[in-house]
Amino acid sequence: MTQLESIMMDENKPMDWAAQQSEVVQRMRKSGGLPGLARAEQIAGKGGREILEAMVSGNLPYPPMNDTMNLALLEVGDGRAVFQGIPQLAHYNPLGSVHGGWFASLLDSALGCAIQSALPAGQSYTTAELSIRIVRSASHKTGPLRATGRLVHAGDRLATAEARVEDEHGKLYAHATTTCLVFDLSKRDA
Repeated sequence: MTQLESIMMDENKPMDWAAQQSEVVQRMRKSGGLPGLARAEQIAGKGGREILEAMVSGNLPYPPMNDTMNLALLEVGDGRAVFQGIPQLAHYNPLGSVHGGWFASLLDSALGCAIQSALPAGQSYTTAELSIRIVRSASHKTGPLRATGRLVHAGDRLATAEARVEDEHGKLYAHATTTCLVFDLSKRDA
C-alpha cells in the first residue's frame, strides 16, 4: 500500500465529504505544502502521478487557484483524478447561482490531472479544448461536489479525458471532455 492509499478514505467507512476535503487541505498545509509553483528541481525525474501524490501529501506546493475556488485534489490513480469543491457565495454569477466558470475549473482540474497521472517524467500537458455541459445549477447550500476525471486516450502529442461532477448522493451536476496537448518540459520554454 502506498502512502497515498493509506491516507485516502477507506471505501468501507463513509466520511462526510466536506470533512474529507478539510482533512486533505489541513494535511497538505501541515506537511509544509502551500499554494505555489513547484520548482524544476522538485519535480525532476518524477512522473505525473508521483507529482500529484506529492501535492496531496503536502510534499509539493499545490496550485494557488485551489484556494481561490475552494477545490482540493482528493485522490489520484493511473489515469484517474478526483477533485472536490464546495461552492461559496464568492463563486456566484449575477443570477444568484454558482458561475459556470467554477464548474469549468473543477472539471478542468480533474480532467487535466487524470491525464497528468499517466504522463512519464519529463512530460506535461496543457488544455487545448474543454467542452462542458452543466445539467443542474448549484448554490452555496448544495454542499460538496466531486469531479472524477478519467483518461480516455494518451498519445505522444494529444491526450483526452472525460469527467463527471456529482454530489454525495450521485446526482449529476455537470460532465465534460477535454483534449490536451502533451509536450516535453525541456521544450516548454525553448
